Amino acid sequence: MTKQEKMQELRVFAEQIRLETLRIIGSLGFGHVGGSMSMVEAMAVLYGAEMKVDPANPRWEGRDWFVLSKGHAGPVMYAALGLKGYYPVSDAYRLNQAGTHFPSHTDRNLTAGVDLTAGSLGQGIGEAVGAALGLKIQGRDSRVYVAVGDGECDEGAVWEAAQFAVHYGLSNLVCLVDDNKRQLDGPVEEVMSQGQGIGAKFSAFGWKTLEVEEGNDVEAVYDALEQARECHGAPTCIILHTVKGKGASFAEPTGAHSSQPTREEWKEALTEAEARYEKIRAQGKGGGES
Repeated sequence: MTKQEKMQELRVFAEQIRLETLRIIGSLGFGHVGGSMSMVEAMAVLYGAEMKVDPANPRWEGRDWFVLSKGHAGPVMYAALGLKGYYPVSDAYRLNQAGTHFPSHTDRNLTAGVDLTAGSLGQGIGEAVGAALGLKIQGRDSRVYVAVGDGECDEGAVWEAAQFAVHYGLSNLVCLVDDNKRQLDGPVEEVMSQGQGIGAKFSAFGWKTLEVEEGNDVEAVYDALEQARECHGAPTCIILHTVKGKGASFAEPTGAHSSQPTREEWKEALTEAEARYEKIRAQGKGGGES
């Protein structure tokens, strides 16, 4: 398969994830649309190209690990895992309902394919660092990927983990920062400025840092992850400049953190997502606009 063909495959996968993420949150009627939709392309590349995983054996010892430290974006992970074959994706349409295996925040004890539980912001990156150290001690070649929110970087625990990862030379660790510029209480720059930027802070701790200006472009994400594999002796941080609510007609214009749209707004968003998916899929079959 050529790189061009692979990118097309990933674009289709991304639009599937985007559509299913909306369906999953829509089954409840409200939820964290903003930070889920901004992570779509990253999830498509991780599960569609980058990571060694086996949906038939979620606890396979040779797998790569993924930790969603911004655990409130659980729906996008549920969509990716379902489409990958860990379970029927429609199972996740019981998001956060009584007795569900799909809580609003990811839980390794409930959902197949979730490697580590995330809840309080700043918790997941510490877990990811621990997993990376454990794999290194065991002599495994598995890698650990962790997704952190830009607002989550307000937490001191993020920087304790960053320092620890460099001290132990965890080159098997990649942190993807979803830099969508907004958090619960408003613009990140207004709530808690990161000074010269999150990337500069990771670099100051000794991480190799890459900036991806188009974080909602699968090829840009793919290329950055390829570069990360060339980093030795230190962990890598990839800053993904993304759009909060990307592809959700009721969330993208405002960058809403959590949304409770009307039934009509849900219908409009789903219709648009379905149309985008069909359009991208048609392009891969030689179709497209005339």
